[in-house]
Amino acid sequence: MTTHLIALAQRTRSAQRHLARAPATRRDAALEHLARLLVEREPEILAANAEDVEAGAQGGLAAPLLSRLKLTPGKLATLRQGISALSDDPVGRPLRRTELDRGLVLTQVRSPIGVLLIIFESRPDAVIQIGSLAIRSGNGVILKGGSEAMRSNAVLVMCLRDALAAAELDPESVQGVADRAAVAELLALDACIDLVIPRGSGALVRSIQERTRIPVLGHAEGICTLYIDAAADPEMATRLAVDGKCDYPAACNATETILVHRDFLPHLPAVGDALISAGVEVRADPDCLFKVPGAVQACAADGRTEYGALVVAMRAVDSLDEAITCIHRDGSAHTDAIVTDDAAAAERFLTAVDSASVFVNASTRFADGYRYGLGAEVGISTGRIHARGPVGVEGLMTTRWLLRGTGQGAGEYSRGDRVFLHRVLPL
Repeated sequence: MTTHLIALAQRTRSAQRHLARAPATRRDAALEHLARLLVEREPEILAANAEDVEAGAQGGLAAPLLSRLKLTPGKLATLRQGISALSDDPVGRPLRRTELDRGLVLTQVRSPIGVLLIIFESRPDAVIQIGSLAIRSGNGVILKGGSEAMRSNAVLVMCLRDALAAAELDPESVQGVADRAAVAELLALDACIDLVIPRGSGALVRSIQERTRIPVLGHAEGICTLYIDAAADPEMATRLAVDGKCDYPAACNATETILVHRDFLPHLPAVGDALISAGVEVRADPDCLFKVPGAVQACAADGRTEYGALVVAMRAVDSLDEAITCIHRDGSAHTDAIVTDDAAAAERFLTAVDSASVFVNASTRFADGYRYGLGAEVGISTGRIHARGPVGVEGLMTTRWLLRGTGQGAGEYSRGDRVFLHRVLPL
């Protein structure tokens, strides 16, 4: 084990505790300063990112990763908006108060998880999203980005650290790690790191889950499905199919599979034509292929694949129940949507589909922390323990119990000398 990584994690732990016990006004000030730095240093940030993008293009970086790598003034503006949305400080917020007995009051409060290790590929905007959420929630964070974004990540990590220092908070609560070999050692530091959040491919997530005893929060794949019901409005179905696939094909919430009720097939040519006109390769089963002449024959893997590109699987189903079965069998429990004018079908889809996000008459692309009003997200979780779906500030919090007494001992209650009141108190 490399001693400097142990020391780094220990410094992060110490700084995180300082951050968590600081007044909320200090965390407010750090976030306000961070938003200003993103404006003041925009030329420096974009210049560093341009170098990363050029190196990635020359090195043959895959198109989806190259798309995620690129920063623009628009992306930086969105990051600033996300920071501004983090106005509500949750640290120490009381959730319940109980008078156990006279002079014995128990309070449950929000508390940071502790130290987070974030391992991500290609997306430098994740540095600011995650860093701002960590500051707001009082968590320490160790950021290990991909080498393809090394220059961008370094500039953005410095923005975070400088913002903390400007607010008289310890900048050591945010760390950037560039060495790929450090990942294995960091994953072994279960005494110093409380949670690992991987953001990237399914292969990355599975690899991390297999290599650490630290709890891992994340999703392995984003196989998102749009189901076009028999009662779907054809124009809406066309619009949502194109938006879900084409708005940002590399995103984990992009639509990868389109299931079509057999009764909708007469309207399918318009949907298929719109997708193909937008540059999408439609991989269709025989029933859909007959209605979408520009499509290609689907193979066995289509319908259970995250493409991250302008490719979509299309399959006909006989019923809503069959669509739900397909989603549970072939999807990844990330985000699934139905297009329908049938209120009963919509409600059945919402209650029956067991995914982190389930939509009616809306694009799968809405599964996003910023769009949910969370300010930002550290990632999407498809697990069923703790946070699920886009993980914002609340997903980075746990709770603690604070008991204020006047000298009581447990034996007094065991002997029956005193009895519990368990009276709920107002917050």
